[in-house]
Amino acid sequence: MRFAGKVVVITGGAQGIGRATAERFLGEGAKVVIADVNDERLRATAAEIGSDRLLAVVTDVAEKDQVDALVARAVSAFGRLDVMVNNAGIAPVMDFLEVTPETFDRVIGVNLKGAFLGTQAAARAMIAQGQGGVIINMSSINSGLANPSVATYAISKGGMNQVTSTAAVAFAPHGIRVCGVGPGTIATEIIKGAFTERAGMHAILARTPMGRLGEPEEIAGVVAFLASEDASYITGETIYPDGGRRILNYTVPVRE
Repeated sequence: MRFAGKVVVITGGAQGIGRATAERFLGEGAKVVIADVNDERLRATAAEIGSDRLLAVVTDVAEKDQVDALVARAVSAFGRLDVMVNNAGIAPVMDFLEVTPETFDRVIGVNLKGAFLGTQAAARAMIAQGQGGVIINMSSINSGLANPSVATYAISKGGMNQVTSTAAVAFAPHGIRVCGVGPGTIATEIIKGAFTERAGMHAILARTPMGRLGEPEEIAGVVAFLASEDASYITGETIYPDGGRRILNYTVPVRE
């Protein structure tokens, strides 16, 4: 129960890594606020988890007033904010030249701007409390690898890593640590859809030395570690639980 008495906010909490992370923190005693833009799915998730230490708040993270309201709701309901997990993200799969300005703006708005706004809002609340805190941004191995079929996603995650590093320096004097988690290919709803259909499961596993997809619970464990006192001297870093994929890097077809 290392998070007993702590309050955690998780965006994109209705499914996948976000839901697994919420369940991990709840299991270790925290009070948790999950946010998602999908009202129906969010309510269903909250009902399925069924904890009196869980609050669900519909939020579009690309909108500053909604992100500010989310943090304010958490503080109002539970009295404080200790951990902010900026997890909400979208990953449209399409050719580079098919990306429209509207698609680009939406992905950057959710993935990058959303993390930036969440970091700002959480930091303000934590500074006001005067007791520090932890902000964790959900990045990706694609932040540093070139995968053109998810170009907007990769671009947004590259920017997110700079949100993590610059915020870590900015907020260190306030006792606030800012870290990132960059998963490899995880068995979530996003991966089971167009992403896998486009890339092919064989190709994905051929790039993963451990030979399997990761599980959302494995990523939740890394998030919990970074939020804990065991990681008290880690800030500004993004950790990559990816089954060895980054060290192998990508492969390309070769003409014979």
